[in-house]
Amino acid sequence: MKRVDDFRLRLGKHELVPIMVGGMGVDISTAELSLEAARLGGIGHISDAMVPTVSDRRFNTKYVRNKLAQYKFNVANSDKSVVQFDLALLAEATAMHVGRTMEAKRGPGLVFINCMEKLTMNGPKETLRVRLRAALDAGIDGITLAAGLHLGSFALIEDHPRFHDAKLGIIVSSLRALQIFLKKNSRTGRLPDYVVVEGPLAGGHLGFGMDWAEYDLATIVAEIRNWLIAEKLDIPLIPAGGIFTGSDAVGFLEMGASAVQVATRFTVTRECGLPEDVQQEYFKASEDQIEVNQISPTGYPMRMLKNSPAIGSGIRPNCEAYGYLLDASGNCQYIEAYNREVAAHPEARKVKVFDKTCLCTHMRNFDCWTCGQYTYRLKDTTRQNEDGSYQLLSAEHVFRDYQFSTDGKISLPE
Repeated sequence: MKRVDDFRLRLGKHELVPIMVGGMGVDISTAELSLEAARLGGIGHISDAMVPTVSDRRFNTKYVRNKLAQYKFNVANSDKSVVQFDLALLAEATAMHVGRTMEAKRGPGLVFINCMEKLTMNGPKETLRVRLRAALDAGIDGITLAAGLHLGSFALIEDHPRFHDAKLGIIVSSLRALQIFLKKNSRTGRLPDYVVVEGPLAGGHLGFGMDWAEYDLATIVAEIRNWLIAEKLDIPLIPAGGIFTGSDAVGFLEMGASAVQVATRFTVTRECGLPEDVQQEYFKASEDQIEVNQISPTGYPMRMLKNSPAIGSGIRPNCEAYGYLLDASGNCQYIEAYNREVAAHPEARKVKVFDKTCLCTHMRNFDCWTCGQYTYRLKDTTRQNEDGSYQLLSAEHVFRDYQFSTDGKISLPE
């Protein structure tokens, strides 16, 4: 019976273990987690989601505090159009996050960065350009374009000296999305080096509507693969979402995938950025505690635990400090929802907002517990302690289990 280790992912001159650890923001996919994946011969991701905030936590910078001080006069104003990001500081934070990660890299694998188009930051094109170019400047091995169609993203970096050197990939959830991306970016003369095909069981934001359960990852992968073959396009496909065991991964590799992207099982590793009390919530979760809702201000459905503190929280918008989801006009769906509830309950000291959430603040505080559909199976991947808690795993243990396991089995830690 074949194992994941019987296959290899070839990206240019690199021959890799075909395991990619997905990019989970905000600093859930930490540098430490990505570096372990690279050391073991696979691909790890860091994320540039809310990178100034991440820099403050990791490197004791003061980007958020200083931004709040600059725009404090606007806190009570519903109009957030004045709240802008300093592009030079954004580049500095990205360079620090990426650069220090790359300096620490060891082993034969690669480290990529996940870049979300939906982080519009009150300047969608300008801030995206800075994040992409700063990551390339800092030596990132590759960039995975996520949370959006990225129709103009290649154009933002086509004059960069590493445009043909770094690995560039795109996350899609349908053949149609890939076709649109390829058509719009064709004038740059640059195909993506890989395509991550994210299915309906993935964690966090989904590339589907609320009819997500009607779709199937294997069907989507087969459709895209057949089209690529017909078009004579040799682009590695990397399925993602619901690939919980090494045997699950082998199934996709045998049908022609070049690698798999996995994330859920790494959320309960010591290298993951989630606080341990939150990791224990993931372990304890039952299947009926996992839901797909529409509370994200991005407009995408999002999978999370029903007991996430972010759900229903009527926290005041803190765009002056954060503001990562402000559109080009300074608007955010959560601001609208919050102001509506305040107007409807003028005497309330604190309102409840159930239809949207302040994603910036709650992701920063690890209160939005996004998760994959199979999170309820995490308790079966480890041992329970005498006090009822569950033993955290090492990233190496999980990686090796994917790499070498057979028969749908999961090895428990010592």
